[in-house]
Amino acid sequence: MSHPLRYSLLSINDHHPRLPRTVPELYEQVMQNGELAERLGYDTFFCAEHHFHEYGVVPDPAVLLSALAQRTRRIRLGTAISVLTFHDPRRIAETYSMLDMMSGGRLVFGVGSGYLSHEFTGFDRDPKEKRDRFNENLDLVKRLMAGETITYQGQFSKSEKVVLNVLPYQGRVPPIHVAALVRAGAYHVGKQGNRIFTVPYASCKNFVEIGSMMDEYWRGRAEAGLTADDDDHIVTLHTYVARTDEEAKAQCKAAYDLYVDTRLYAAKHQYDDIIANGICLFGSVETVTEKVCQLHAMGVRHIATLQNFGALPPTLVERSMELFANEVMPAVAKRVGTKARAA
Repeated sequence: MSHPLRYSLLSINDHHPRLPRTVPELYEQVMQNGELAERLGYDTFFCAEHHFHEYGVVPDPAVLLSALAQRTRRIRLGTAISVLTFHDPRRIAETYSMLDMMSGGRLVFGVGSGYLSHEFTGFDRDPKEKRDRFNENLDLVKRLMAGETITYQGQFSKSEKVVLNVLPYQGRVPPIHVAALVRAGAYHVGKQGNRIFTVPYASCKNFVEIGSMMDEYWRGRAEAGLTADDDDHIVTLHTYVARTDEEAKAQCKAAYDLYVDTRLYAAKHQYDDIIANGICLFGSVETVTEKVCQLHAMGVRHIATLQNFGALPPTLVERSMELFANEVMPAVAKRVGTKARAA
């Protein structure tokens, strides 16, 4: 059955050192999630980048995604996100071009400027410079991945006749999504002609505001002379599917609350809070199906589900992934129509 939406899987890779699961065990669980996501028909596996804290223990998504590329064949491989502010743009361009080549053109390249203060401290970066640094680096990454030979004197780096010796698969720049959390940011991403990657949990007050933020993004796209595209946006939501709402709460509340309690700098929306404000896909097949249909009505066509959090037991993560793929996806397609999405 063709689906009217794309559904993906995102792993933040949060580690909890007081619990028995080790970092290598987490890596293996995440890899197995990626393999299962491919078998179940998910569109993309996304991996976060974090540094210097158990907030997230994958400092280089390209390493994990390169390994997953060798264990999968179809599923796209995404960064959520690569923090361009912290890295040399030449190194980023060649590393992710190599990943795209190794995976047969499956890279979805999410990029952003970063927001965690301890990471800026760790990399000796001034947060006040992050927007300018990000814009300069993104421009250079795009040009290098396109095969351009560049001589430039930028604000933060310079180079003489630099050109990549490894280009993305088939010479095309992979899809690039720019992270934005608020409506004003979403508008500017669209206005600049970029695709968007957003996590409404971080900024929206309620479920309805997701639609408002996306409307701002599409307004920016329209002002840039661009039409809406089923793959120009990715909206991320924490997800757990069970047989009943009560079962979902019993199985994942403790893990979710642990995950939230250890999130640095983020609003502490615990399980009961996020159920109340609606910015999640937690509950029964019917509850989650209804919310996905509401997202579809808002114009959302690509949802990234965050299903592995708070050291949730692997059997429960996999069961939620299976219920979402085998029951929610077909139910949504039946309700909103099975018109094939854009390839």
